[in-house]
Amino acid sequence: MVDDISKLRVAIVTDWLVMMGGAERSLINMLQVFPDATIYATVCNRDALSEPLKSAKIVTSFLQKKKAVKNHRKLFPFMPTAIESFNLNDYDIVISWSACVAKGVITKPSTLHVCYCHSPMRYAWEFAHEYAGKMAGKSRIVNKFLKYFLTFIRVWDYSSSARVDYFATNSHNVAKRIYKHYRRKAEVIHSPVICDLFQPVDETCDYYLFVSRLQEYKRADLVIKACNQLGRPLIVIGKGPEEKKLRKMAGPTVKMLGYVSDEELRMYYAKCKAFLFPGEEDYGMAPLEAMSSGRPVIAYGYGGALETVVEGETGVFFKEQTVESLVSAMKRFEETEFSKEKIREHSLKFDESVFKSKMKKFISGKYREFHEEYEKI
Repeated sequence: MVDDISKLRVAIVTDWLVMMGGAERSLINMLQVFPDATIYATVCNRDALSEPLKSAKIVTSFLQKKKAVKNHRKLFPFMPTAIESFNLNDYDIVISWSACVAKGVITKPSTLHVCYCHSPMRYAWEFAHEYAGKMAGKSRIVNKFLKYFLTFIRVWDYSSSARVDYFATNSHNVAKRIYKHYRRKAEVIHSPVICDLFQPVDETCDYYLFVSRLQEYKRADLVIKACNQLGRPLIVIGKGPEEKKLRKMAGPTVKMLGYVSDEELRMYYAKCKAFLFPGEEDYGMAPLEAMSSGRPVIAYGYGGALETVVEGETGVFFKEQTVESLVSAMKRFEETEFSKEKIREHSLKFDESVFKSKMKKFISGKYREFHEEYEKI
């Protein structure tokens, strides 16, 4: 039995690598634990990646074409086959970094397969009706096809979960969904934030801040309407399919900046009055980045935010996804005092150093446990 698992042959399998997001940033931390690991992805766009991912050893599937990089979601029907096409027989440990198909890789009996599951496949389960409606539009033929296709995907997704030896996940919220859909227990190791990148500053400005891809479920409409109603300054950072509609909605106190540099983003975090987090998320990295900057969070009191925000200490919650409920929370927030130092201290519990330590300990323990059971058979 090898004492140091970092010396073993390790493969990390992810759904795709086409942009930098929360999953990709935490993948960097995993690569730091296993610096010699090979990464497998259905498709990859290196130009959109940050170091050290950009220069990592990445193997892609037969779906890797120029068109696939920008339109990877259109290839979703082929991704179960693509992920199963990888030959991983040379590895001692396979870590699937999965929110979609990555956990469906096939490994040999003596290979440990650990899945860090960001979420059960959203398209397949409780969000299936929402996604199907958007994909089908008004087409009855497409809608009928999707019903049959999503049944196949659910069967595949459930069966592929049996290929995983041990699950870990980013939050208790997702752990409950994993148990519901796969009937598997998952170790909770919260996704990391790089706290050193975000620091409190002395100056605080009067604006509220919202940072996210502008998709419908992120509920940017709530923060814009609430700030319109209260006449409060709001800065919105991010782009996405809802942008045009949101710009029409924005009042005179709302500034929509699109994308900004990392340096500018850190400045906006550090100086904001509070960070607004109105969506229902599995976990949510942006609130932790705000708290690492010493700034409080006003969050919808459901999902992952309940695991990172502490009522009255690092922020406040609102109970309903309505403008009225958010406005009430903002008024309550403005009557409460918060300590930058205490908020920053709380965020350190989610630092990348904690994540890397817990992940290495978890995988080491499961490697020993797996082989002890394997040798008994």
